[in-house]
Amino acid sequence: STPEEADSWEIIEGLRIGQSNVQRPDKHEGFMLKKRKWPLKGWHKRFFVLDNGMLKYSKSPIDIQKAKLHGCIDVGLSVMSIKKRARRIDLDTEEHIYHLKVSFIVTEIEMMDDIELARCQSSLIELSKLLQSLEILQRTQSAPNFTDMQVTHKLKHTHTHTHTHTARVGRSFRNIGRIKTPLHIAVISLSQLTSNKLIVFHCVFLQAGEQMGIPLTQQTSNESRLSMSESVSEFFDAQEVLLSASSSENEVRVGLGLLNGDLAGSAFRNGRRPSLPAPSPDCSNINLWNILRNNIGKDLSKVSMPVELNEPLNTLQHMCEELEYTELLDRAADTEDPYERMAIMAAFVISGYSSTYYRAGSKPFNPLLGETYECIREDKGMCFIAEQVSHHPPISACHADSNKFTFWQDVRWKNKFWGKSMEILPIGTVNVMLPSFGDHYEWNKVTTCVHNILSGRRWIEHYGEITIRNTKSSACICKLTFVKGNYWSSNVNEVQGIVMDQEGKVVHRLFGKWHEGLYCGVPPSAKCIWRTGSMPTDYELYYGFTRFAIELNELCPEMQDLLPPTDARFRPDQRHLEEGNVEMAASEKQRIEDLQRTRRKWQEENDIKHEPRFFKKVVDANHRERWVTNNTYWELRKSPGFINMENPNLW
Repeated sequence: STPEEADSWEIIEGLRIGQSNVQRPDKHEGFMLKKRKWPLKGWHKRFFVLDNGMLKYSKSPIDIQKAKLHGCIDVGLSVMSIKKRARRIDLDTEEHIYHLKVSFIVTEIEMMDDIELARCQSSLIELSKLLQSLEILQRTQSAPNFTDMQVTHKLKHTHTHTHTHTARVGRSFRNIGRIKTPLHIAVISLSQLTSNKLIVFHCVFLQAGEQMGIPLTQQTSNESRLSMSESVSEFFDAQEVLLSASSSENEVRVGLGLLNGDLAGSAFRNGRRPSLPAPSPDCSNINLWNILRNNIGKDLSKVSMPVELNEPLNTLQHMCEELEYTELLDRAADTEDPYERMAIMAAFVISGYSSTYYRAGSKPFNPLLGETYECIREDKGMCFIAEQVSHHPPISACHADSNKFTFWQDVRWKNKFWGKSMEILPIGTVNVMLPSFGDHYEWNKVTTCVHNILSGRRWIEHYGEITIRNTKSSACICKLTFVKGNYWSSNVNEVQGIVMDQEGKVVHRLFGKWHEGLYCGVPPSAKCIWRTGSMPTDYELYYGFTRFAIELNELCPEMQDLLPPTDARFRPDQRHLEEGNVEMAASEKQRIEDLQRTRRKWQEENDIKHEPRFFKKVVDANHRERWVTNNTYWELRKSPGFINMENPNLW
């Protein structure tokens, strides 16, 4: 088989009628390499024990005997992928993604097969219990009276006598009453388990769910995830010294010298739209498993998705969303104390993640090569420009100017799907310059993970460490930790941080939640330095957009002749989706993607290299390649104007 076929997932045929005995696998143990959770740098050696479907690990065999465990994985509830050639095992448990590597080939084959066997054995036992329960229900209940309510009630009763995973499967069958034919479920056969086959037990549940129309649920609201008493924001309302309101909800007119009358003209309107033209479409008829099952562990940026899974914004506009709370940068530019200024910069860094909280149910459009986006906000005293400067690898670059700050970044995006979760790993550095103090701050980004991609409540998590440095001064440094939690834990979305002087002494302590706010100090005297703005009405129906996000794709008539035709607002598939015309959006998306492939093929055949229009590649002081503005966009916009120029035809 080809290398690509070796990496793909193979679904094993089901048990034959009458085959139900499952032999318990032997206990196995040995050392493997485990990748560090985050910031995902390097591997460390750990001792693993596989027994009865549970994979336990610690530093040494002695620690295992003393029950000093570092972790315990139920392989029966995990989605697993194996790459034999690389000796890699990836386990997606929903809450965590484990990356393992086997040092020796003999051990690798035994360990991989034993993990597969344990997973299959555990899942078979639980599914067998569920099938028995369903058989009893089907025998005792006539088809016309087999309603959703009765099935749900009986399955809840079954839940108390079976494993948690069985209950999850049971809930997925709540629509069984609508199926008039007998239920047939494919079960993995242990007799067909061989060393070169990869087991994907999720196919059992998802194939059944496909026929039953199980909807793809989005992320639940914050009220259902955490009670208000668990929210850190509740305790310090009286101590607030800075509340950053966003968007046109609390507009303050700010003089903007760089946006003179000739540039802004009549293109700026005080009134912005309060809502989107149409709600998000129904995605319940989309079977993600059929799309993603052959892409486990791979980069999804090259995989074409149904347009219903998109939101009517693209990645360039997402970069602009990070500037929703530029009031923090304005405040930092007016703060004399360098340590307090650094704390405010930390709040701005965290605020860039706040808009993602309700957005786990959809993905942004991938920008076309050469696609651009501009945003002029006189209320924020800012103008923003972004361009897609590379397609493979996908690189987005942006630049924003204000009287009080300059902001720029270029980001390379890596997406990996692990079976239940999708990780988004941004590579690049974000920069802010404050001319009033000569400061140049730079920082990295953390990993983003979307959980429950295929079933259950989809939710989003950010985890990792961020270091904020002022490259022009060594007076202080800030370190932020986005804590990795689980869906129901009290520390979900938690952020902790410290501002230190050049000798390593802690000057300020920071804590909060990235979707709520940030506090400086120690409870109960801590002060709020930033809090998120309120959400618009019915935001759950409109992609979970904030007020700022709602305004990003608005195209008023007076802007049409000022924007270049490559601006994302003119992209037809994105516009059709925003207006609720899903059929036209899907058709246009396919046409636009075909056009891009044709352009790329023509350029390759003619040995033509794409040159970005508004950004240039430079090498920084650390010998890293960076994309920065070439300072031509706003001048060309003013004279001769994009309407009078030759522009690329992207769509």
